[in-house]
Formats: sequence, structure tokens, C-alpha cells
Amino acid sequence: MCAVRKTGYKIFNRYKDDGLEALTDRSRRPVRYANQLPEPVEAMIVSCKKSKPHWGARKIRELLVKRLAGDVRVPSKSTVHAVLDRHGLVAHARKRQRHRAEGTALSQALLPNDLWCADFKGEFKLGNGQYCYPLTVTDQASRYLLACEAFESTRERAVFDAFRWLFIECGLPTAIRSDNGLPFARPNGLYCPNCRCGG
Repeated sequence: MCAVRKTGYKIFNRYKDDGLEALTDRSRRPVRYANQLPEPVEAMIVSCKKSKPHWGARKIRELLVKRLAGDVRVPSKSTVHAVLDRHGLVAHARKRQRHRAEGTALSQALLPNDLWCADFKGEFKLGNGQYCYPLTVTDQASRYLLACEAFESTRERAVFDAFRWLFIECGLPTAIRSDNGLPFARPNGLYCPNCRCGG
């Protein structure tokens, strides 16, 4: 109840001093910010930059240290930079565009054996503490699972043997799409640089 009475008297006194206009909402923005630079210091920063356009915030701050000589607290380099930026005196460097790798469009298989998709589906630990690396090979057109083999590692030798068996059983596909991990994308691996399958 005490707080309500205090607020009521505040509003009443405001009305008594300034009339109806005093009852409109007021901005909560402070009249002066605690860390705001004095206007002469800000003007000094701006004029220094205009006279020496190639100087940055660090050099301008060094000049302020000499000129102000302890009379006023010297702003930090970041504050000087903020002042220059606020007045449009900072040349923003263009961000370098990164070149992103662009792959070829993925081909779509129309018939069985046009395109096989081969991939290691991560790894997981077995009960005996060894890791298992499951390899799957699917036919893209029919979605038929051609092979699902468990390997102790992603070394090429065992994978080559699995593909040899697949080629004997199913014939050669027109193309094979794989991820770019081991053993597919390493030198002397399964990757064929002349292949246009998009894998």
C-alpha cells in the first residue's frame, strides 16, 4: 500500500508542477550514459580521422593520450573505433568469399545395375570391445540390398574382396556412388577419377 501511495503522490506532484502534459509516458532512456564520451573528445576523434584518413583507432588513441595528458580519461581503442564507425569513418573490409566445393549432380538410375550406392554406416563397439564397421551396397533403382557386410576396419583389402564377390554374383554396375571416406576416396582406393556417377 505504501508503494502505491508513493506513486500516487509522484504523479500528483508532476501534474501540479507541469500540468496534463506531465502525465504522458516518459522515456526510460537515461539523460546521459555513464560511459558516454564528452562531446569535445568525440569531436577530437572525428576531426583527427578526417585530417589523417589512413589512421586507425590505435593511432588516434595514442594521439589522444598525448593531447589530453591526464585531463580527461582517454577512451579505449574499441571506443575510438566505435566513434569512428558511428560517424561512418570506418572502411569495412569486404568478407572474402570462400570457394565451396561443387559436386556434379547426382545421377539417377533407371534400371537395376545402373547405379550401386556403397557406404560404411559408421561404427559401433561390440560386446568384446572390438569395433564393427558395417558396409552396405544397394541398387539405387530397385532399392535392393546387395550386400551388408561387417568389417573389423575400413581397410581396402577386405572391401575389395567383398566387391569382387558382388561383381561375380550380380555383374558389373554402370556406376558406383560412395561417400568420400575410407576406403573409397584415398589414392589407390576404390575411387575412380574418370567415373561420372556423381559419387
